[in-house]
Amino acid sequence: MAKSQYMARKSVADILASGEGSAHSLKKTLGAFSITAMGVGAIIGAGIFVLTGTAAAQYAGPGIMLSFILAGIACGFVGLCYAELSAMIPVSGSSYTYTYATLGELAAWIIGWDLVLEYAMGAAAVAVGWSGYLVSLLGQFGIHLPPELVHSPGGVTLADGSVVHAVFNLPAAGIVMLLTGMLVLGTRESARVNNLMVIVKLIVVLAFIAFGIGMVNQQNWVPFVPANTGEFGHFGWSGVLRGASVVFFAFIGFDAVSTAAQEARNPQRDMPLGILGSLLIATLLYVAVAAVMTGLVPFQKLNVPDPIALAVDVLGTPWLSLLVKIGALTGLTTVILVLLYGQSRIFYNIAHDGLLPGVFARLHPRLGTPHLSLLLIGSVVAVLAGLVPIHLLGEMVSIGTLFAFVLVCSAVLYLRRSDADTYRPFRVPGVPIIPVLGIAFCLLLMSGLPLDTWLRLVVWLAIGLAIYFAWGRHHSKLAAGQRR
Repeated sequence: MAKSQYMARKSVADILASGEGSAHSLKKTLGAFSITAMGVGAIIGAGIFVLTGTAAAQYAGPGIMLSFILAGIACGFVGLCYAELSAMIPVSGSSYTYTYATLGELAAWIIGWDLVLEYAMGAAAVAVGWSGYLVSLLGQFGIHLPPELVHSPGGVTLADGSVVHAVFNLPAAGIVMLLTGMLVLGTRESARVNNLMVIVKLIVVLAFIAFGIGMVNQQNWVPFVPANTGEFGHFGWSGVLRGASVVFFAFIGFDAVSTAAQEARNPQRDMPLGILGSLLIATLLYVAVAAVMTGLVPFQKLNVPDPIALAVDVLGTPWLSLLVKIGALTGLTTVILVLLYGQSRIFYNIAHDGLLPGVFARLHPRLGTPHLSLLLIGSVVAVLAGLVPIHLLGEMVSIGTLFAFVLVCSAVLYLRRSDADTYRPFRVPGVPIIPVLGIAFCLLLMSGLPLDTWLRLVVWLAIGLAIYFAWGRHHSKLAAGQRR
């Protein structure tokens, strides 16, 4: 019986019949252009403002441009798989629900636990970047925060060459707790604010490219792929691979466009155009930003949480510098808010299925928010943001996301056999080639991450399995239904 419980899955028909999805209530109003615009808005976000400099300085040099192209190709294959699943199973819960419907409860728990890692580390990484841009912006007005309180613990070399010992990144932890409090009170960003943030982000990126391209020093691109130091992942072509693994963070959110499949007028045509079109545009913008950034500042100096702020200061245009930093701050604030919100809802969905204690599915009687989940998540993320360096956070986000994407591609292959007759508004072309390529590219990018990142993932998954076997399997609502 134990084996059947772990492999038990919610059938697609049951999910749709239970009301978890609402395929029949969605109007088909979106064309390829609208889907592409939605994808560009979702993709252009935290990664370009935060991790690009770190990846260039530590791993790829100017070759970070190639890293973005490699990461974008991987996302293209995975995005098509997401589109089929989101059209077939139009539910909240993302890859957690998809996995529950395909690979069974144990696999769903693993992916849900993995998503907890992805969202928590992602929010912490963005908060560290937010702190960097805040410090840079305040510095422009002559306000200088104590360096000991704006970096993760360890030695920090200041601009004048002096070294201080940082103890905690207070602004990063502070913004996390502030936004957590807003979410507990029920504050949610409106569609209008989201649209405004998309416009701000695009203006900032385009302005940086337009004003910076004419001042690029092409000597900063030589050598384009710096010679490997003798250690895998530190420059050379292995550095380009590791850079792609790290900047993969920049593409997180692209899967949001796949959820539009049910509203596409012609999903079989519009979805691949929208997904691949948005990825192409975003990748070109990322490559252009990376080119300008490494052309303005030698890549060795870009190991900072606010690389675009550093590069734009080189231009000597105060108003543009102010625009970029304010734009980055506002955009990153929204990203942190969305990640914290999504994290609490993942906890809620898992607890609703009985795999976590019911306290995480409990809503505040007056506010109607999962306040206990939010407070726990916010506190943990704030501590991570205050103590952990940004490059470690970025690596954990990337490996967690890539692992989730491997299961998404596997789910498409599984469902083509197990639910072959189920209607699919969008079908991945070239099955099994496209899903297999998605799996292969994700595994390739995962292989570029260092061993200690893999070990952290293994430890995290081991903790998750211990929780599942100690609690989840005994309280699973699906298993309880089987026993009845």
